Order: sequence, then structure tokens, then C-alpha cells
Amino acid sequence: MHSPILTIVSFIIIFTVVVVSHEFGHYLIARLNGIRVNEFSIGMGPALFRKKGKMTEVVIRLLPIGGACIFEGEDGKASLPDGEEETEDGEKTEKIDKELKSSLEAKSFQEAPVWARIASVFAGPVFNVILAYLLSLVIVWFCGADLPVVGSVLEGYPAEAAGIQEGDTIIKIDNLHTHLWREIMVHSYMSSGREMSITYLRDGQKYTTTLTPRYDEAEGRYYIGFSGGAEYEKCNNVKVLKYSWFEVRYWLVATVESLKYMVSGHAALDDLAGPVGVANIIDDTIEETKPMGAFLVVLNMLNIAVLLSVNLGVLNLLPIPALDGGRLLFLLFEAVSGRKIPPEKEGIVHLIGFVLLMILMLVVLFNDIGRFFK
Repeated sequence: MHSPILTIVSFIIIFTVVVVSHEFGHYLIARLNGIRVNEFSIGMGPALFRKKGKMTEVVIRLLPIGGACIFEGEDGKASLPDGEEETEDGEKTEKIDKELKSSLEAKSFQEAPVWARIASVFAGPVFNVILAYLLSLVIVWFCGADLPVVGSVLEGYPAEAAGIQEGDTIIKIDNLHTHLWREIMVHSYMSSGREMSITYLRDGQKYTTTLTPRYDEAEGRYYIGFSGGAEYEKCNNVKVLKYSWFEVRYWLVATVESLKYMVSGHAALDDLAGPVGVANIIDDTIEETKPMGAFLVVLNMLNIAVLLSVNLGVLNLLPIPALDGGRLLFLLFEAVSGRKIPPEKEGIVHLIGFVLLMILMLVVLFNDIGRFFK
């Protein structure tokens, strides 16, 4: 690795900011709904630092690749609040001072209304999207937005046959609005060879055509047959608000399309990256952009943070046990049916899911390490 110190520092800062935003979303909405939060932890593994507050203990752990916001009674077992002790006879004796009174009044997770619990769980991914938008404001302000304008059309490819010309502005692909050139690249790369509907503007007039991307054996992917991305919109004004959302939207679409691409069997294990893989990306990015100045390095680190924040938000909403999406499934079932699944049984399901996720993380980790030494 070319810049180990800078890479490690950048890695820790990026992961910490992304994880803290996610867990703070859980924490804030839970507290607004009167749910007691026992622990707010950053990282995984052994604790390096603990700070006990009036209600919540803040913990910093060794590995900066995760975090947790632990609600009171989340697993169905309520713990005794600070200041309460249980005698041998099973009787509780309270030692409450004024500072602890508010924490004792807080509800456990299971006591809160179901929609309050849904909001508290859903808030983590939402705050990741909010963080991505805030960071995108800085990126787009200084870098502008790559407009979906065709720069050139490749001879003999589907775009030429469909009548698309240089200077056309692509506004829709399969009825999905496009605002950035990179959105077109995602649709092209993820294409499975099916027919695509493309709407474009030429001299103020709107046209719609269809084409079927061509598969390139050498590259192992499909191509529409045009290039672009060289025309930029300056956004150091009020336009930054709109195009920053388009930036976040691009990463959301790219993440979802990538997941669909993987599930459909088009991706391999090498397409997955864990913490080591991300560290390699950070290191390569720093090395490539250092000659251009520290400011460009910072902008690229912000861009990686946007990508990771959106990825974390989307992946956490997958309906997999131990993830926010898995928890939301149980809560939505309760909201619709009016029946609560016993927390102990739900906890077993999440535990199994957590173990499987840890196994997947280990597989990805060893794959990242193997790829690094190659």
C-alpha cells in the first residue's frame, strides 16, 4: 500500500462517520419516541472506551467496521434501570436521584407502539441517505454534475441504428428519468440484453426509440453504443440542492441495480468487497489523486463516503435476519396482523442471521486478502 498512514486514517474516519450517522438515526428517533437506549457503540470487538451517560453508555470498540444502538428490552428481556437493585427476596429497592428520573421514565423497546418501533429501526438507513445528501452538497458544489448528453455515437452499434445522434440529451431509459450521465452507464452495464426504451431530446423536441444492447465478448458486458459524460453543469449556486439529490439518487439506483445483477447470477465473489477491499480502493484513490492536490483527495474521500453510506442504508433494508430489514419484517407483520411474535423467538432468528452474516464477512475478508496479494 502506498500511503498506509493516510489510508488507515481515511478508512477510520469514513467508516466512523457512516456508522455514527446510521446509529444516531436509530438513537434519535428512539429517544423521540420515549424508548430507552442502553448502549450506543461504534465499532466491533473489544471495548477501548466507555462513557456512561444519564441513560446511554457510549462505547468505542477496536474494529471501526460496525456499530450498534441497543434498545432497552429489544430482545424481550428488560434490564433494571440504573439506581435499582434487586434484593435476594426478589424485591426491588429504588435509589433514584433527579438526574436519573428521566431515564427511568423511558419505555423499553417492546413497550413502545409498533409504529414507533418501526420508525426507530427505519431511521438508521434514512440517516445514511441524509448523510450522503449532505456530503454530496460539497462534492456537487465544487465538481458540478455530468449531464446525460451524448458525446459521440459508435458506428455499427445499436444506438446508431436506433437513430440517436451526438448532442442528444437522454431523459428516460425504460420510463426511468435520467439526470446524470452515470445513470445511463449503470443501465448499460447492468443490461442483460433485453430491449430498452430510450427517450431523448433533440432541438427541444422529444423522441422515443427502442434498442437492444450488444454483448461484447472481450469485455464480458453489453453496450448501447454511445459515449458522453463530458458536458457538465456548474452547481455552485442553488442548483446544488437539486443535483445533490440526483447524485444520491444515482448511488441508490446503482446499488439496487447491482444487487439485482448479483441475484440474477451475473456477479462473482470477486465483485464483493469487504473492509479490506474498501481500504484498497481508498489507497488506490489517494495514490491516483495525490499529484492533483490535497483538495481533490478530500473530494474523492467524500465520494467514497457517499457510496458507502448509501450502500449501508440499502443493504440494511434487505429482508435478512439481523439486519434492519429483517427486523422491519417482524414489525410490519405485527402492525398488519396485530399479533406480536415472541421476542425470544425473533431473537433466535436474528442470531442465526447474524452468524450467517459473520460467515459471509469472513469469506469476503479472505477473498479481499487474496486479491490484495495477487
